Amino acid sequence: MTDTGTYLYAVTEETPSSGVAGLHGVAGTTVRTIPCEGLVAYVSTVPLDQFGAEPLRRSMEDLDWLGETAGAHHHVVEEVADRSPVAPVRLVTVYRGDEQVRDLLRERHDDFVHVLSTVAGRREWGVKAYADLSAPAPAAAAPSRGGPGTAYLKKRQAGLRSREEAWRQAAAQAEHLHDTLSAVAVASHRHRAQDPELSGRREAMLLNGAYLVESSRDEEFLKTVDGLRGRGVEVELTGPWAPYSFTDLEVRGDG
Repeated sequence: MTDTGTYLYAVTEETPSSGVAGLHGVAGTTVRTIPCEGLVAYVSTVPLDQFGAEPLRRSMEDLDWLGETAGAHHHVVEEVADRSPVAPVRLVTVYRGDEQVRDLLRERHDDFVHVLSTVAGRREWGVKAYADLSAPAPAAAAPSRGGPGTAYLKKRQAGLRSREEAWRQAAAQAEHLHDTLSAVAVASHRHRAQDPELSGRREAMLLNGAYLVESSRDEEFLKTVDGLRGRGVEVELTGPWAPYSFTDLEVRGDG
């Protein structure tokens, strides 16, 4: 018989709608619940020959496996989030069994309750902003008496100054975007900007922000985002999502 573990997706407060009939998660496993002291953990039973510590170290280097597993994990979290405030946990958080999950709910009970009260009635929106920071060609300089070498150095210095100015302006734009959106949100978080290899864009990412917004202010937030478009900046909006950026309790499995 294959050894199994308990894969944890998220935690909510216990309600009459805490059931998950027909919901499937990672590796096609059935999602079930573990209630404890007014909280509910959403979990699956998973084989440790796939989700044990050593197999996971290998699997996490397989981008296809990682993408499929992340998609299944997030699907479960979003389904749960549609029903009640949710505290998602990190991808591939696996415990030795259900009793260890109950221990977590007992030991971190107050932390979970605080987080769930913080995100109740609120949703996370993601905003990324891009700009083409390719330096414009410097203006033609007056002929130099120093010869071709001096002219080349002056042109190079002008190009460097132009790129530096472009980055300064981009940094100022990023601050303005973030401050404006944060004024509408309950909480905000700036993730590290992705490089072009990760973002898939040739333009520089100025902002990679997450914003926790009252559901009643969604329309206001969306209008604020629209008002920030243009002026050489492309703004990308995603969401609403479960509040991943605002519920990290450093919950880790036994693996």
